[in-house]
Amino acid sequence: MTLTGQSFFQEGQLISVLTAEPIDRFLDYKAPEGGCFAGAYLEVPLGPRKVLGVVWGAGEGRFDPAKIRAASRMMDVAPMREEMRDFLIRAGQYTLTPLSQMLRLATRAPGLMNPPSMRKIYRPGTGEADRMTDARRRVMQVLEDHGGAGFTLKELAEAADTGPTVVKGLVKQGVVQEIDAPRDVAFPPLDPDLGGITLSPEQAEASGALCAAVDSGTYNTTLLKGVTGSGKTETYMEAIAACLRQGRQALVLLPEIALTAEFLTRVQARFGARPAEWHSGVTMTERRRTWRMVGEGGAQLVVGARSALFLPFRDLGLIIVDEEHDGSYKQDEGVLYNARDMAVLRASLCSASVILASATPSLETWSNAQSGKYNRVNLTARFGAAEMPDMKAIDMRLEKLPASRWISPTLASAVDRRLEAGEQSLLFINRRGYAPTTVCRACGQQIGCDFCDARMVEHRFQKRLMCHQCGESKPVPEACPNCEVEGKLAPVGPGVERLAEEVAERFPDARIAILSSDLFGSARALKERIESIAAGEADIIVGTQLVAKGHNFPLLTLVGVIDADLGLQGSDLRAAERTFQLMRQVAGRAGRSERRGVALLQTFQPDHPVIRSILSGDEEGFWRAECTERQQAAVPPFGRLAGIILSAEDAQQVFEFAGEMARRDGPLQAIGAQLFGPAPAPIARVRGRHRVRMLIKADKTAPLQRAISQWIAQFRVPNAVRLAVDIDPVNFF
Repeated sequence: MTLTGQSFFQEGQLISVLTAEPIDRFLDYKAPEGGCFAGAYLEVPLGPRKVLGVVWGAGEGRFDPAKIRAASRMMDVAPMREEMRDFLIRAGQYTLTPLSQMLRLATRAPGLMNPPSMRKIYRPGTGEADRMTDARRRVMQVLEDHGGAGFTLKELAEAADTGPTVVKGLVKQGVVQEIDAPRDVAFPPLDPDLGGITLSPEQAEASGALCAAVDSGTYNTTLLKGVTGSGKTETYMEAIAACLRQGRQALVLLPEIALTAEFLTRVQARFGARPAEWHSGVTMTERRRTWRMVGEGGAQLVVGARSALFLPFRDLGLIIVDEEHDGSYKQDEGVLYNARDMAVLRASLCSASVILASATPSLETWSNAQSGKYNRVNLTARFGAAEMPDMKAIDMRLEKLPASRWISPTLASAVDRRLEAGEQSLLFINRRGYAPTTVCRACGQQIGCDFCDARMVEHRFQKRLMCHQCGESKPVPEACPNCEVEGKLAPVGPGVERLAEEVAERFPDARIAILSSDLFGSARALKERIESIAAGEADIIVGTQLVAKGHNFPLLTLVGVIDADLGLQGSDLRAAERTFQLMRQVAGRAGRSERRGVALLQTFQPDHPVIRSILSGDEEGFWRAECTERQQAAVPPFGRLAGIILSAEDAQQVFEFAGEMARRDGPLQAIGAQLFGPAPAPIARVRGRHRVRMLIKADKTAPLQRAISQWIAQFRVPNAVRLAVDIDPVNFF
């Protein structure tokens, strides 16, 4: 299908429409009353239903004219720009995703087909309450947290965990305003000249380079590599300001919703108003508003998760991918894409700048910067008086540690010294829950998920066993499900909850805070906990990977990594890279204020090359060595990989079909690609479906997508079998 710009089609003229329904083709319709533009969003009949569609161009007339139906109406939203349509096409071609699925990804906002209307929204008022109950305080706190953004009655009551009558009571007293307002209004304007903090000379030089790239008005990508605490955020804020001065829009992608609250506060301080938000924690009303305003130009800056990349920006001038190395930018279900790579693609199509910010960049990004494909800007020192922490290893082979204990005497002594000095310590373990495995001491059976080939993790605080693959949970049984013997189930290995239990026993007078994503019911609760820790209301923080991402605790001077060897196990080609990144990021939480910090890594392999690189701080040396190994193995970023994942409820059926595919791999051989497998996936059953994986390895310049398409086209995939193609896989489970 050829794009036709903003062509106008007269009423009744034949048009080609793409819907978000699972129909892998364009459909012909007659233009609606009043006509329509290419890119217009339409309501079109499909069988007995009316569905969303986008005008892709002139109809091709391949259907019986008498059976072609007219589109119902053109929707009152900004049309999809040609650049956006081109982006969806190219992203779909790269990821081998049907275009209808790409459109669904780009239209995931509620109520898009509803006509404009008014609604009652609730905002802070000027009155004072006759009395302030806990429920009323929660209502006011929600309104304050969201900067006065309008809520519907239902949304405000749910967010405050109270009933509508509480809100209505506050309305009667003028504490909360009830306003009739259009459902979707523009976001408050941002002031790029309001002024930020005074930058250091190094930061000023870096921001100058970033602003120059934005001011060029052409596509470019820059790696902003700065040590933890160097002020990367404040530096790229100036690039956002440069983008806003041009009248263009900016997008900031964050890897975790948990980071959003703190970041929004910094944006408001810098630009005088809150930006638009796009992530799963935003209300449906605000999601629709953001989607519409982005298309109309009523949202200058969007802060969001990876899917924000598919919003219909009117004039996108800058994309920032913060913590660009983070694995959460890879979507592993539905449309399999990497938001970092798709950000670069989108920017190249709309003459925008990309900033990839990280203290520990991905090897792909580092390599692109080394080769000159990307620009590179460095921040080598922490901001102000803060200095990088000292890094030391604790050789666990020399420590005398009792059974079922994980805090070494050396680490415990270091924590004691911080407690005496009134400073904070962080103990890090990259495992959620209480224990990763529960085993029966009578029969040796490990409790597994009923629907997956995965062990269930005990979450003692919730008194449940949970599967971290499919989310299935059940109460901790009294008796072994296998032998039915009672009192013999025992936890094996530590999780964050079990480590916290040991901390409470070892340091009984310390105030302990646990930071793990599954222990907080809302982003607001997590934000409040982080703020209390930063204010000094905890002595020892026990945390999972969540603590490694951007938090600033001024009193924190000690980081203890309980199991630095954990990520080095297995055959994942990125194991060394991920371990290096995680350890450096976690260590970077220490000493971010005036007090010097130290990071202690408990390891049984102090001489491992990765551990030595972490301790030495020779990041460039690590990347060079890792690049050399990858180049010799011809794997990314010096080769291409693609994963094929097949699944079915019938194990024999899926293995037989996978075997047939492997025997007919001619199109792959034609480009010199190697096919490995089929083999059971490392987690061979998920949600009751048996999983088989194949891996394709090809030269970096090989036309991999075309060959895979030709290969798959040979087969009729059975209805009971699901086939997914993962271009550039990050995970291999």
